[in-house]
Amino acid sequence: MQKEYKIITEYAFMKSKTEYLVFNTKEKVQFINITTDIRRIVQSSGIKEGLVLVNPMHITSAVIVNDDEQGLIRDFKRILERLVPYNDHYDHNVGEDNGAAHIWRQFMGHQIVMPITKGELDFGPWEQIFYAEFDGMREKRVLVKIIGE
Repeated sequence: MQKEYKIITEYAFMKSKTEYLVFNTKEKVQFINITTDIRRIVQSSGIKEGLVLVNPMHITSAVIVNDDEQGLIRDFKRILERLVPYNDHYDHNVGEDNGAAHIWRQFMGHQIVMPITKGELDFGPWEQIFYAEFDGMREKRVLVKIIGE
C-alpha cells in the first residue's frame, strides 16, 4: 500500500526553562491568580516564540485560564459543590476526606499550555491564569516549563 503523504522532518534547537511555584493556601478551596508569576518566568526565560506549560503537580488541584472576576470564582465553587458535594460519601475517603477534590480537578482540567509571542504570553483580552486548589492548607507545587526559541 502506497502512502498518500510524506513526512518532512525539520529540527530546531530550542531553549527551555523550568521553575516551580510553591503554595501553601490559606483555605481548603482557593483560586490564586498566578498570571504575574508566569509572565515573570516567561520574560526571564529569554524565549521569544514558544509555549509555556503550567502543571499543578497534585491530583487535587488544577490550573485554568479564565476571567479574574470574583463572582465567576464564587460561581465555580458553588457549581462544583452542587455537582460533587465536598462532605458527601466517596469510596476514596479512606483515611482522607478529599474524594470530591479529586473529582473537582477532573471537571476543571489538569494543566494548561499557552503561547508565547514576541517574548510575552499571548492572551485573549480577559484571560488570566489561576491555580485552583481543592484540598489545600498544605504545601503544593506548580511546574512552569517553557520551550521555544
